[in-house]
Amino acid sequence: MRLLWKLVILLPLINTCAGTGLLSRPVFTQEPQDIIFPLDLSKSEIILNCAATGYPSPSYRWKQNGTDIDFTMSYHYRLDEGNLAISSPRTDQDIGMYQCLATNTLGTILSRKAKLQFAYLSYAWTFNDNPLYVQEDNRRFVSQETGNLYIAKVEPSDVGNYTCFVTNKEAQRSVQGPPTPLVQRTDGVMGEYEPKIEVRFPETIQAAKDSSVKLECFALGNPVPDISWRRLDGNPLPGKVKYSKSQAILEIPNFQQEDEGFYECIAGNLRGRNLAKGQLIFYAPPEWEQKIQNTYLSIYDSLFWECKASGKPNPWYTWLKNGERLTPEERIQIENGTLIITMLNVSDSGVYQCAAENKYQIIYANAELRVLASAPDFSKNPLKKTSVVQVGGDITIECKPAAFPRAAISWKRGMESLRQSKRVFLSEDGSLKIYNVTRSDAGSYTCTATNQFGIAKNTGSLVVKERTVITIPPSKMDVTVGESIVLPCQVSHDPSIEVIFIWSFNGDVIDLKKGVAHFERIGGESVGDLMIRNIQLNHSGKYLCTVKTTLESLSAVADIIVRGPPGPPEDVRVEHISSTTSQLSWRPGSDNNSPIQIFTVQARTPFSVGWQAVSTVPEILNGKTYNATVVGLSPWVEYEFRVVAGNSIGIGEPSKASELLRTKASVPVVAPTNINGGGGSRSELVITWESIPEELQNGEEFGYIIMLRPVGSTTWTKERVPSVESSRFVYRNESITPLSPFEVKVGVYNNEGEGSLSTVSIVYSGEDEPQLAPRGTSVQSFSASEMEVSWNAIAWNRNTGRVLGYEVLYWTDDSKESMIGKIRVSGNVTTKNITGLKANTIYFASVRAYNTAGAGPSSPPVNVTTKKSPPSQPPANIAWKLTNSKLCLNWEHVKTMENESEVLGYKILYRQNRQSKTHILETNNTSAELLVPFEEDYLIEIRTVSDGGDGSSSEEIRIPKMSSLSSRGVPVLEPSVCFLSIVIIFYCFAIQPLIR
Repeated sequence: MRLLWKLVILLPLINTCAGTGLLSRPVFTQEPQDIIFPLDLSKSEIILNCAATGYPSPSYRWKQNGTDIDFTMSYHYRLDEGNLAISSPRTDQDIGMYQCLATNTLGTILSRKAKLQFAYLSYAWTFNDNPLYVQEDNRRFVSQETGNLYIAKVEPSDVGNYTCFVTNKEAQRSVQGPPTPLVQRTDGVMGEYEPKIEVRFPETIQAAKDSSVKLECFALGNPVPDISWRRLDGNPLPGKVKYSKSQAILEIPNFQQEDEGFYECIAGNLRGRNLAKGQLIFYAPPEWEQKIQNTYLSIYDSLFWECKASGKPNPWYTWLKNGERLTPEERIQIENGTLIITMLNVSDSGVYQCAAENKYQIIYANAELRVLASAPDFSKNPLKKTSVVQVGGDITIECKPAAFPRAAISWKRGMESLRQSKRVFLSEDGSLKIYNVTRSDAGSYTCTATNQFGIAKNTGSLVVKERTVITIPPSKMDVTVGESIVLPCQVSHDPSIEVIFIWSFNGDVIDLKKGVAHFERIGGESVGDLMIRNIQLNHSGKYLCTVKTTLESLSAVADIIVRGPPGPPEDVRVEHISSTTSQLSWRPGSDNNSPIQIFTVQARTPFSVGWQAVSTVPEILNGKTYNATVVGLSPWVEYEFRVVAGNSIGIGEPSKASELLRTKASVPVVAPTNINGGGGSRSELVITWESIPEELQNGEEFGYIIMLRPVGSTTWTKERVPSVESSRFVYRNESITPLSPFEVKVGVYNNEGEGSLSTVSIVYSGEDEPQLAPRGTSVQSFSASEMEVSWNAIAWNRNTGRVLGYEVLYWTDDSKESMIGKIRVSGNVTTKNITGLKANTIYFASVRAYNTAGAGPSSPPVNVTTKKSPPSQPPANIAWKLTNSKLCLNWEHVKTMENESEVLGYKILYRQNRQSKTHILETNNTSAELLVPFEEDYLIEIRTVSDGGDGSSSEEIRIPKMSSLSSRGVPVLEPSVCFLSIVIIFYCFAIQPLIR
């Protein structure tokens, strides 16, 4: 009864702590660390760090060697927040172990032990005034254990003063000793002697796990001894060991259990050897394997905590509560690393520490025990306001109020208490489970929680929905690449439930919101169909339609097979190549879900237009054939080959090209064509042909063979033309008569031999120039810019020279003219019109015959003067009148200048607008009448006619359709003054009889 009253008194405090959740135990964020302090810094200050978090904020105190430090009795120690400051530290008073304690209302924690030492860490020596330290070698060694300098064999150069420096690396401070002189004795010479070990490592060394162990061994002797190391257990030295320059220091970094054992140092010279040995013993400070954790338990519950640590030697355990050692009692059991407290009460709350300790170190694991006592409370974890389930489904309604000790739970549906049945199950944690839910299970449910401190109730409702069913699932499909398909996924569902459709392809979700290529969601609220546009080969696979609601998730899967043309064949190889054949092999590519039915071989040369199909043996390459012989190749040509596969869907991509190879050479078989020739000089036979393209030359050193003989002769003359690009050959022989017929054949050859000859062609030898000049040459002028030259044809024979045509030469009598005009006509033409001449100029002309050998003698020159220039002034003051379809025109007579030809008449040029055909009317008068249908505008211009040719044209006049207006001398006609119109009409009528 007394305990119950205590609980009633403490209950408000416990409820406050449990309810707010703000209180927290102290937790170290920084613990004190070991410090080595220099001896000569007595006026300085040492800081041991300590910091912890917690609410309320922790307060701090310190222990030195297990005794609390009283900060009120000594100004030597000062508390700076959680840190301990030691002013003017003293070696006799301040050396030892320090621990920090952090405390708040929930308890106290104790830090690790930190060791404070006063020492120097490293030694070095200088020689005379040299600022550099003496360097270690096989004769000299500075021990970091003793600080001494050892010289194995003294030499004259060693005589001098030596100074010792002791350095604290942490403080970066050094102190210097007095000089020590080394003097060479003069009473004798030291003879040879065996090694004497002066620096030895201890017989037993405790080595911590992961530490770096250094063993020193140095000997004096003459000659200077050599140092070596070994393990006495027969095992080799670890591969990680390091040696100093003289081998006097053996360092074993990252020391582990397997490095433990006996080690030996051997110092030897010619006089003998000496040994030093010792044992390395492995130890490991404690390390946590299992720590205790914060625990919140109800009153009357039992606590079980266990902590485990490893170490060598094995650690032992002690337990502390709020920094004080815990001892076993009636309710408290302590055994090694376990702590058991039964029948917990509020006073058991606090901060506990499990300490694991061996001879080398102590470590702490901290945790808070909070013992709680309170009436049931739903404020932090109320019943779910509305639970939703589908017909036929299962539902769990949780009831987990905060209650210490745990509350007894009962349930009601509406006003009816629930009892356990086949479908209704009350679990131990207080949850209510209903299986195979029906519509009648809907309603309100109340959970009642009771313990000795009070009672609480909380109510929630259960809503029952219809199940979701996939009515049209996606089905297996077999499609061709490039098609567009729709995968259906349609459901029936409760109208109040939102449905989400998710499509996955081969396990990866298709993100339709990002506009993934090819995929598109179509349909409404209950339709989640997936459209795949322009389907590709990589779209083959499993498509999963997942339907999700707030209550459930269901799915349906379908396999899609996409068939397409085969992939490119692989590894195309040329196994053998001859002059006209090549053996190929290849491996098939992917059949893309449709068996390969046929292969086709293609070839490419530098002379082909792209890739061309080639003939093979066998002729038809079925889908199981992976080699073939390509036939019909051209010799001595570089070829590349590739293979294309086809199936029922189509022809696939070609393979990569094979290696570029050249077929073997052979005798050329194609003879030149279009054998021709003729011409040339006397005693020459000119032969021409079409050269053979490179792809038909069949080998190197290609050339042509010329076979020729006079018609009627039986003996052939043979000539070689070694130039591969030749297409012409001139055979010279003084005995050849002009224009003699020869039989000619042209053949080919290369390094492999001579090839085919062409058929026989007749080619004539060269001839002489014509020997006769044309007779009857005359010339006459037709205008200011043209003249006509005529002559009589030459009656020729073989003796006078063949005539193929005539050349007309012409020039002026102006000696400044350096250019002579020359025009050729072929055949029996005996006249030639020459244009582009100057007006009113004397021109001379002469004619000569020509043939393949050149031109013959010229005829005597003749001359003629070209006409004067045509009038330069165009007709002016043009007037017109249009009545119905009759157009009357009138203009002024053009007066010419002295150097111009007289006007002989006029030309009227007229055409419909937007038409290109022009009509011409000629007249000797200065007026004219046109009868034309004026359905469109007409364009008219007038020019003069003379011996010198046509003169300048007037400006173009536009006559508008259906107009009876007249005008004078303007191209775009506007109505003129009234008086002018009357005059024009009268004049036009007066000349009408003349025009008719």
